[in-house]
Amino acid sequence: MPWLILALMGAATYLYGLSTHAMLLCLLVKPMPVLALLGWLNDAPPTDYRRWISLGLIFSLVGDVLLAWPGDLFIFGLGAFLFAHLAYLKAYLSDCRRPALLPLVVALLVGAILLGVLISHGLGPLLVPVVVYALVISAMLWRALARLGSDVPKRSALLAASGAVAFVFSDALIGINRFVVAFEAAPYLLITAYWLGQWGITASAFGQKHR
Repeated sequence: MPWLILALMGAATYLYGLSTHAMLLCLLVKPMPVLALLGWLNDAPPTDYRRWISLGLIFSLVGDVLLAWPGDLFIFGLGAFLFAHLAYLKAYLSDCRRPALLPLVVALLVGAILLGVLISHGLGPLLVPVVVYALVISAMLWRALARLGSDVPKRSALLAASGAVAFVFSDALIGINRFVVAFEAAPYLLITAYWLGQWGITASAFGQKHR
């Protein structure tokens, strides 16, 4: 419960900072929800899965700070989240390696559609980094969906899959808001989806068994 309270306090303060354009406040409190999730994760069973999820949260913390830092550090934030998704991908592969062709098709389709939209509006020098990122997050989504219906605990599979979908939705909003069309609600929607995604991914570690 203390970790949940800390996460909610950080989230509420960040949203307040967004609404008042208090960028310094946003920078200070943006990492709080993920920090709280990292603390909460210590209560999960000590599996390989938990260790990789912990590493993903740490890279996400770095990405949070880089994207909130004054100045355009987008490419560095993108790199931090790239490593976060690789860590999540490794976590999902630690307990499920079935091919899961339907989830693969779904993930590739989602990634291709989003990438097509972004490329059609011009990515300039960010083309290669964004393509690489899209491939990695699509792979992460595939492996999260692949755990559904497998022999991993059902609750863990559902939470990881829903978290991955929310994370992809958040990243899609970032891309659309930055490269296609900016809209006022985007910062609020994308950060909320991001936090929900991180919560789902973190909570999925509590459905794991001790090894």
